[in-house]
Amino acid sequence: MIPLFKVFMAEAANKAVSKVLDSGFIGQGPVVEAFEELLKEYVESDYVATTNAATSAEHLALRLVKKHGVNDGDEVLATPLTCTATNWPILANNLKIKWVDVDPSNFNMDLDDLERKITRSTKVIFLVHWGGYPVDLDRVKKIIDKTKSLYGFKPIVIEDCAHAIGSSYKGKRIGSHGNFCTFSFQAIKHLTTGDGGMLVSPDNEYHRRAKLLRWYGIDRDNNKKDFRCEADISEWGYKFHMNDIAAAIGIENLKEVDTNIALHKDNASFYDNELLNVDGVELAKRSEGSESCFWIYSLLVDRKDDFMMHMKECGIMVSQVHERNDIHSCVKEFKSHLPALDKITTRLISIPVGWWITHEERAHIVDSIKKGW
Repeated sequence: MIPLFKVFMAEAANKAVSKVLDSGFIGQGPVVEAFEELLKEYVESDYVATTNAATSAEHLALRLVKKHGVNDGDEVLATPLTCTATNWPILANNLKIKWVDVDPSNFNMDLDDLERKITRSTKVIFLVHWGGYPVDLDRVKKIIDKTKSLYGFKPIVIEDCAHAIGSSYKGKRIGSHGNFCTFSFQAIKHLTTGDGGMLVSPDNEYHRRAKLLRWYGIDRDNNKKDFRCEADISEWGYKFHMNDIAAAIGIENLKEVDTNIALHKDNASFYDNELLNVDGVELAKRSEGSESCFWIYSLLVDRKDDFMMHMKECGIMVSQVHERNDIHSCVKEFKSHLPALDKITTRLISIPVGWWITHEERAHIVDSIKKGW
């Protein structure tokens, strides 16, 4: 089978991990600090805090805003087309979900529906860059500014960038537009640390708190009575930090991430050209200034079940990738009518696009689709 996902591991990662293991220090230490410095340069932000998972970064982001006008029971506008890791932290932080429909042209949040659904209770907007394709952040800013004029406040924007490291919007890397941004370094992402994540904060005040709260609320640089015992903790926190083993893997993989992303983009461009106007296939639309890293390549197909069976018979793995979150019983109280999502989930599928796909394999994928199903 041609795989839909594959773990990338730099050849030098093994040696880097061995060096950490031999050092006698494998927790959060100098290697994490070195990795964070490299990430700051990559995402073009000074406010980077690594974590043990993107989900932890999302918990942190929501916890951070609870001291800045966001209270228990407030409303978060969110997309249901994502991993549950995006939305379950909303529940864990005692906030309410209001679902926003999906734009069928690119599978991101429908920004018209977002604008319609903002109320006085809306305090957070939780965006997802599906497959790495950037949400129209200029339009989001206009909506927020309009909300300010209507209700006297600006909702806080959190960007789930789990799919989107290396993507850019209007010439700037995703992660550098002044919002909270969470990234995933889980096994099959463009950049993996085995498992891990990152929170990019909009300013130094949030960043300082993020670094405290990811380690129980302890200031690891200054808050010590001795090398083991901490002084007063003013705000309790979590065990969300990254360790030096994961960071060592990340440092080596980061050196090759742009090379791999370029391969994803090249494969996506091939599909864009070859699958245009194929019967039963509808491609996503691209806008000028929005550059995707193409973690996945999603499209709409007729008779999806038949398509999936056909591709399996052709030796090609395909999947919708994420189930819509709003169908789960734990969020039944937030159920709402989402006509666009209802329509596209019967047709949404992703085909292999990664760095591991050879030119012969991508040609086979295209030919298999063109044959029909």
